[in-house]
Amino acid sequence: MIKFHRLLFITTLMIMNTASAQTIIPLYPEKTGLRIWGRQKLTDAPHLVHHPLSGDRTGKPCVLICPGGGYTNLAAIHEGKDVAAFFNSMGYEAFVLMYRLNDGEQAGSRFPAQHEDVTTAMRIIKSRASAIGVDPNKTGILGFSAGGHLASMGATMHLEADPSASDPLARYSSRPSFAILIYPVISLKDSFAHKYSAEMLTGKEPNPALRDSLSTYNRVTSQTPPTFIVFSSDDKSVPVQNGIVFYQALLQNGVKASLHVFDHGGHGYGMGPKDPVLNQWPGMAVRWLESQGMR
Repeated sequence: MIKFHRLLFITTLMIMNTASAQTIIPLYPEKTGLRIWGRQKLTDAPHLVHHPLSGDRTGKPCVLICPGGGYTNLAAIHEGKDVAAFFNSMGYEAFVLMYRLNDGEQAGSRFPAQHEDVTTAMRIIKSRASAIGVDPNKTGILGFSAGGHLASMGATMHLEADPSASDPLARYSSRPSFAILIYPVISLKDSFAHKYSAEMLTGKEPNPALRDSLSTYNRVTSQTPPTFIVFSSDDKSVPVQNGIVFYQALLQNGVKASLHVFDHGGHGYGMGPKDPVLNQWPGMAVRWLESQGMR
């Protein structure tokens, strides 16, 4: 019991220190009028929240975190800040992406805004890799639910580097080195699709071609990075079939992949802090990253 309370105290200090050091990085500092919006009408511009590691270590691995929320909310605490604190404690530099959202009136942002946000975010991190001591070849992406769909777009719809581009960010590839997808939305069109995420991302009037194109299992290629997937078999919001079809596409394209399906949990549990089974996945993900040379 004493050891547990000591560990809890140390972890709390880590989170407090990380929170005090957070910095905000706008995605588009040269543009005015952009806002996150969504159901909560967030007027902040899309941005990154940087959760840095202390010390002068170089060659650090790094993770870009995409909170979920059905493309209309951002679960920025239990699928963002808390996740960043955990990965900091494991030796990873961490960024949380606050991306553009939509709302029930379709007054917010639809695709391709979200794809622009995730690719821009990855390019910003890589452009600053040297300054913050990050290894760009050990910089990956992690997402939950709709944020998992966004992370899967980042992994399967990445932009190549253009060394001669006038835009300095375009000189960096947006391809992540790894992907971690936690109960991700993958399909926007099948019977197991998350229809609300599809509506918020692509609009109320179904566009079959667009929704097929953005069902990211159709986007997997041999260039998709190694991927770690977590689901619960009793997830009624985003059925496990989303993870299965993405996993199958990864295998068919020769991409290293790991799929873990818990027998309970439902949806939206983040790191599962109150469940002794679900709370194993963060450690499993780190050990998997180590096996991929991402430490």
